[in-house]
Amino acid sequence: MDINVLDIKGQETGRKVTLNESIFGIEPNDHVLYLDVKQYLANQRQGTAKAKERSEHAGSTRKLGRQKGGGGARHGDINSPLLKGGGRVFGPKPRDYSFKLNKKVKALARKSALSYKAQEDAIVVVEDFSFEAPKTKEFVNFAKNIKVDGKKVLLLLPEVNKNVYLSARNLQKAEVMTASALNAYKVLNADVLVVTEKSLQLIDDTLIK
Repeated sequence: MDINVLDIKGQETGRKVTLNESIFGIEPNDHVLYLDVKQYLANQRQGTAKAKERSEHAGSTRKLGRQKGGGGARHGDINSPLLKGGGRVFGPKPRDYSFKLNKKVKALARKSALSYKAQEDAIVVVEDFSFEAPKTKEFVNFAKNIKVDGKKVLLLLPEVNKNVYLSARNLQKAEVMTASALNAYKVLNADVLVVTEKSLQLIDDTLIK
């Protein structure tokens, strides 16, 4: 699949790049995508939720009433889960939600996500560029020039570029990341994938092994 390379003004440069069929042209594996997205979202969880159980409350442990003859239920202390202000039964405890996925599974997930974007014609290739200073207006104009304004845009760069990153940071529908940090969730979550030429080469080098 050949794609025209655009410049920062949205004009065709006269060059074309060929998307590697072994990355952008495979049959997507939905189950692998599910696993990779699930792992990514699980890794974002802090796992710090905590509720006090009966033994952790500061209330008195005195028995509220006698065992028999009171005409009601047999209560223990005021920390009973049945009473207001008591402990919680089986409440959440701090835990680690992360889990492991094999490298080949994660690589297949990225290829599947990229193949979906290629099938949807949602990949734009631009020549390598940078901004002289971090300005949101510059990124907005860039998005308009390549006709992706109003869409969720994921821009892949070959390396960290502070000016480009800061220019997009205030835009709700734009995200900038390096090609080496690419993951299936970010690709699927975007409407359009904007890739620079060097980033495309980096993706090929990373996923073809």
